[in-house]
Parts: sequence; C-alpha cells; structure tokens
Amino acid sequence: MRVVSVVGARPQFVKLAPVDAALREAGAEHVIVHTGQHYDPMLSEVFFADLGIAAPEVHMGVGSGSHGAQTGAMLAAMDEVLAERRPDWVLVYGDTNSTLAGAVSAVKLHLPVAHLEAGLRSFNRAMPEEINRVLTDHACDLLLAPTEVAAGHLAAEGLASRTVVVGDVMTDVLLSVRDAVAGSPSPVTVDLGLGAGGYYLATIHRAENTDDAARLAQVLDSLAGLDHPVVLLAHPRLVARCREHRIALEDRGALRIHPPLPYPGLIAAALGSRGVVTDSGGLQKEAFLLRVPCTTVRPQTEWVETVDLGWNVLVEPGPGLVAAASRPRPVEPPEALAHPYGDGHAAQRVALVLAERAGHEGR
Repeated sequence: MRVVSVVGARPQFVKLAPVDAALREAGAEHVIVHTGQHYDPMLSEVFFADLGIAAPEVHMGVGSGSHGAQTGAMLAAMDEVLAERRPDWVLVYGDTNSTLAGAVSAVKLHLPVAHLEAGLRSFNRAMPEEINRVLTDHACDLLLAPTEVAAGHLAAEGLASRTVVVGDVMTDVLLSVRDAVAGSPSPVTVDLGLGAGGYYLATIHRAENTDDAARLAQVLDSLAGLDHPVVLLAHPRLVARCREHRIALEDRGALRIHPPLPYPGLIAAALGSRGVVTDSGGLQKEAFLLRVPCTTVRPQTEWVETVDLGWNVLVEPGPGLVAAASRPRPVEPPEALAHPYGDGHAAQRVALVLAERAGHEGR
C-alpha cells in the first residue's frame, strides 16, 4: 500500500509523526509531500527532526500569500506529484490550505483521499479554516474522525457512511512527548529566567485576531495586563502584522517575547506554565491533555470537550480575557469523561483502516 501524506504547517507535522511511524511499522510505502506553507525553520524542518519523521520526498516551497494564491500554487504543483505516484491513498490532515489543495487535487485525479481529523466544526464560516474543513470532508472518500462529536457533525451532513472514529493522533504524540520532557526545565524558564508556574504561555496568530489593527492591539494589551509574566511565542504572522500595523511587541507590560519553540520545547513550556492563552486549535487540546488551564481568544472552538469539562474558556480580548486567564485551576473531570480524545493509539487505527480499505475506494 502506498500512501501520500500532504502536509504544510506545524500542527500537521505533529499529526504526521505517529502516522508516519504506524504506516512504516505496517509495511506501507509512505511518501511525505511538504507544500512549504510554513517555511520558517522553527515551524517546519525542526519538527521533522524533533519528532523523528522521515524527510519529505517532495518539498514544494510554496511559501506565504493570499488564500487563493497559496492554494492555487499548491494545486498547480500537486497534480504532477500525485499523477506520478498514483498512491492507494492521499492522506490530508487538519484544516489548512494544504489540506484543501491536497484533497481537491486527489479528487480531480480520481485518487482515493482520506481526511484525518475530519468532522471538526466551529460553525463560524468567517474562519478560513472552517471552509477548508467542510469542503475537504465533502470531497473525501474516507473521513477519519477524532471523536464521537466530530462523527456526529459528519452524520448531520450526510457523511456517516464515509466516517470511521479512530481517535486523535495528536494525543498519541502528545503523550509520548509529555513523558519524554517530564522533569526537564522549560526552555522559557532557562531563556527568560522565569520560575516554573510563574508565567503564562501565549500564542496568537489567527487572521481574526491579527488582521485588524485595533483588535490585535486589544489582544496584546489584555495579555500585557495579566498578573504574571506572559511568554508570547512570536509566530511569523503575528510579527508581520505588528510590523504592518506599527504595533510594538517589546516593552509592553507583562509581555515577554520569545521565538517559536520546537514541539518538545512547546510541551515543556506549557507544562511549566500556570496557564495557556491562545487562538490555536491544537494548543487548546494539548493544554487539556496536559491538564493546564487554557484561555482561548475566539468565539467558538472545534474542541468543545475542553470547554464542557471546564479546562478551556472562550473569551474576547479585554477584561474577560484577564479574568479567565487568572481563574482558579479547574477540577479534574470524572474518569468516565477524562479521555475524550482517545487512548494514544489512534495512528495504528489509521494505518489499519487505510490498509483494510485500500483498493475499495476508487473513483
């Protein structure tokens, strides 16, 4: 069985790691195609080394651009790659432009395509990621859902027959990395001289929080007003928008600016923090799995379980963000509800389902 994985952004590299290992263990030929959507080494190449992922066979080097330009460039390059390799499965991950481009290219070439992390919904069509999710799910032959909630969304859209609940592959790698870094000092405690439990960890990068100058300034002012230092990992998009809007990141209250971290460093930094403030999808769930309180600067989340169980609060910038970030630690959920994202073996299920259905999903 030949599987082509299409990835291009940091969250996809994390999901790729256990899938790559599981497919190779199962004897599959696994071809990794990197679109180059994330081209900063701290958001790209370093993840492959730190997570033990085989080097990409193809690197498109697409880089940044508008949604249309970036997706179009990926499509133009993807057709040749997939037509040449004719895999049994094209596997796309998550909700980025790389996800949509891989799915559309495979569909047009009549190649079976599977979507890992299918069925997530924020129900906010203003988010480009939501559009990518919905279009990808409706294009794909096989929908690999991380949770029963996600499977329910797919069923409501008439896609139940294509859906298999496999669990969340990010749980697989998170648990492994958590155990590996347990007891190690957080990179930010070393670099910034902050004590364990004495800082918040923050990431802000989504378009809805960075493209509007007034909203971005309000987000940063809220972080700057927290009661402990806030280590803000400066995503390239955030840095670019601050430069464009002439908003200073340095010398801003509680903020301490730090470059993006490799994945093990990110997990160690989250473990050492008193809480996470983010607009990332993945970090919300990672914080929950680490049992670190999370405050999410968004009106909706795909990971509703984190909110329902009390470990994540959705806020707008301003006093609500400050109050939520400094709230008391939540109580541990009951054992029956404590593991909504699986047992850490989702990647093996992905490999098994792909092998069982190879050759039966042709268009």
